[in-house]
Amino acid sequence: MIKVGIVGATGYTALELIRILLRHPTAEITALTSRDDSRPHIGSVHTSLRDRLDLHCEILDVDSLAQKVDCAFCCLPHAASAAIVGQLLDAGLKVIDFSADYRLNDATSFESIYDVRHPDADRVGNVPYGIPELFRESIAGADLVANPGCFPSSALLPLAPLLQNGLITPDDIIVDSKTGVSGAGRKANLKFHFPECNESMTAYGIGTHRHMPEIDQILTRFCQSQTQVVFTPHLTPMDRGILSTIYVKHSTGHTPDELLDCLNDFYKSEPFVRITSGIPTTKDVSFTNFCDITVKPSRDRTVIISTLDNMIKGASGAAVQNFNVMHNFDETTALL
Repeated sequence: MIKVGIVGATGYTALELIRILLRHPTAEITALTSRDDSRPHIGSVHTSLRDRLDLHCEILDVDSLAQKVDCAFCCLPHAASAAIVGQLLDAGLKVIDFSADYRLNDATSFESIYDVRHPDADRVGNVPYGIPELFRESIAGADLVANPGCFPSSALLPLAPLLQNGLITPDDIIVDSKTGVSGAGRKANLKFHFPECNESMTAYGIGTHRHMPEIDQILTRFCQSQTQVVFTPHLTPMDRGILSTIYVKHSTGHTPDELLDCLNDFYKSEPFVRITSGIPTTKDVSFTNFCDITVKPSRDRTVIISTLDNMIKGASGAAVQNFNVMHNFDETTALL
């Protein structure tokens, strides 16, 4: 039995993580932390967990946590996470980090994008990126894994195999994504207040969203040149889900059918990526760890539709999938 702790247990991703881990046969949640010094019971923080987990959220003390757990899921904000992760690793724990602190290639890129000095710069660029379908070998046996961003997962899963096989051009990729409000987290914010976002859609982070460099840096590993991705997210009035409409140009001599065949072949043994001939919807993947993908022709471009649950395959489900790979468990454990 692997004893696990959740650092930052009060957010939406932590709630989903707890729900998944409670049905994991070889994981036991033995510690929760928050910044609330009143030590709230987790059942009062997340009322759906009443009578399911009898733990209080403690103020984080690394030495104390290290006595209780073997592996920590770190659900802290960007920059705040890395300040803790190094200490957890030094204490002998395995860590799965939900923040962006270890996703990018170098600390300079991180500091430019997030406008903060990286507190654990020496590790940046040497941490496995947590999409097992693409980086399983480096995740297996790792002590630290960088859980991917939700938007990047929806783009990288369909695009990486196509770039690797030279079927699409790397310098003209458009990713248009729609997401539910839960992607903004649990903290109060006026623009996510119900009267502000209900019955409305809005684009945000146009040309500046932090996930765009993450998408480019990971995709560049799969082709011989720097990719140029135009990424625009949109907030939609639903609780959860991501639907990404991706516009690509197939390379000379290739057809949309070949792109679909490539994805079918690449993911034929992957339990959580489903290639479909129909148009996937966010409801198809809600509350699951699946990513559904299809490919359709459209004039001089090919259109790829990719859907996933931003809270599961885009966050907590991916984290448990990484946990399973790191510990040599069946990858689907607690996720199917």
